[in-house]
Amino acid sequence: MNTKILKILAKNARCPIDDIALMTGLTNEEVEKDIKELEGAGLIRGYKTVIDWESLDNAYVSALIELKVIPQDKYGFEKIAETVMKYPEVETVYLMSGSYDLCVIVKGKTFQEVAMFVSKELATMDCVTSTATHFVLRRYKELDVELVGNEKDDRGAYLL
Repeated sequence: MNTKILKILAKNARCPIDDIALMTGLTNEEVEKDIKELEGAGLIRGYKTVIDWESLDNAYVSALIELKVIPQDKYGFEKIAETVMKYPEVETVYLMSGSYDLCVIVKGKTFQEVAMFVSKELATMDCVTSTATHFVLRRYKELDVELVGNEKDDRGAYLL
């Protein structure tokens, strides 16, 4: 397995084969073969574009939901996580250590939409004992991509 290729693609999924070959010291054919093998083995699960949704007029709202759940006999947290991740509103599900069990990242058009999803869908599941919702107010970095630094400050100058 070529972890150099994985690291390059993690930073830039659109990196040209020629550039990857140059950075790794491999031929183009070797890079293409390695990428196909990594995809086939399930190590590369997909290619994503990081979009700064907050810059659009029709931005959406995201929230981190803490779920405390009762693990299921023989399955632990697996079946619960699989059920939660099937909702289209759910972007991410993590099993956590600490004070809660599942971390669920949810998106919606409004704060109310997200709140209703949590109260009607997640909180009503038999295995869920409690939820805590934390709304994302600003993204600074996502998936190793910085999302701040290019915008202009329109607050004006402050003189002492």
